[in-house]
Amino acid sequence: MHRRTALGLGTSLGVALALPALRVARAQGQAPEMTLRLHHFLPAVSNVHRFFLVPWANKVAADSQGRLKIQIFPAMQLGGAPPQLFDQARDGVADIIWTLPGNTPGRFPKVEVFELPFVSHKRAIVNCLAIQEYADAVLQDEFREVHPLCVWGHGEGLIHSRKQVTTMEDLAGMKLRFPSRLNGEALRALGAAPVGMPVPQIPEAMTQGVIDGAVVPWEVVPSIRLQEMAKFHTEIPGSPTLYIATFILAMNKAKYEGLPPELRAVLDANSGAVAARMAAVPWDERGPIVEAEAKKRGNTVTVISEAEKARWVEKTNAVVDNWVAGSKEKGFDGAALLAQARALVAKHGAGIA
Repeated sequence: MHRRTALGLGTSLGVALALPALRVARAQGQAPEMTLRLHHFLPAVSNVHRFFLVPWANKVAADSQGRLKIQIFPAMQLGGAPPQLFDQARDGVADIIWTLPGNTPGRFPKVEVFELPFVSHKRAIVNCLAIQEYADAVLQDEFREVHPLCVWGHGEGLIHSRKQVTTMEDLAGMKLRFPSRLNGEALRALGAAPVGMPVPQIPEAMTQGVIDGAVVPWEVVPSIRLQEMAKFHTEIPGSPTLYIATFILAMNKAKYEGLPPELRAVLDANSGAVAARMAAVPWDERGPIVEAEAKKRGNTVTVISEAEKARWVEKTNAVVDNWVAGSKEKGFDGAALLAQARALVAKHGAGIA
């Protein structure tokens, strides 16, 4: 059976099994609805908010016949800073959060394997399904403090800068924002001067000259108006790509376990690979639209040559080797996880350009 068909049937079956229980619950006079608060770091105009989180929340509400609603609080409206989001889910400050594990460097070392240079795919759908399958098999302990709803990664990340980058030498000394530890190490290996910060801080840092550019996927560019500050955009040809960042949609454990069984069933039917497929939409469908808009405004998009890419791969191999070596001190076999990650990317990327 085709994988997408199988996943679709699994979702339909989960919802179908939950519906009779929902009808019984209503007949017995249980509370008509529950509302969960979802907290994240980007503004409501961002593509992930509009094209993943809102449709996902709407689907949960529809599948629960309106009994389970998700109220979304963008742009850190519930307080705190982006690196605190995971702990907000753990501690119950928010019921559900969307965040980057990389916002707290070194805390989640096993998921980092997909953030190593030239491991992940250009397309988000491949990374989303590969990382979710990896999470199901490997990351239960790493995320034990919360209930993971979905773990995924975006599509190709690229360099947005004030000056054009066509070769490694153009990166020398360039102050570039990076999202997570290994992305920064890769940029440093290529000669750049990496500066770590969450996405919302990029506009002010660009305006004040703290950074010369940033590495982010196309999807996030318009929400921070990066195309107005960085006129040059550098892509890596083909797959694997230079870098991606990983994400998690996580729920407070007690809140999840306290849901009525019929509502947990609805949430479960919209978690895992089902949610991962929905998560790919902002990058694979909206990313090309953002790129076209940047070109229309006169910005320059450069794709480095395959020969240049080979130089970048060779230069960043040390980052991969160091991560594998360091994994032993952390108590796991990094080489085995790297092989597993690459195999999953190859599996889900078969036939996808």
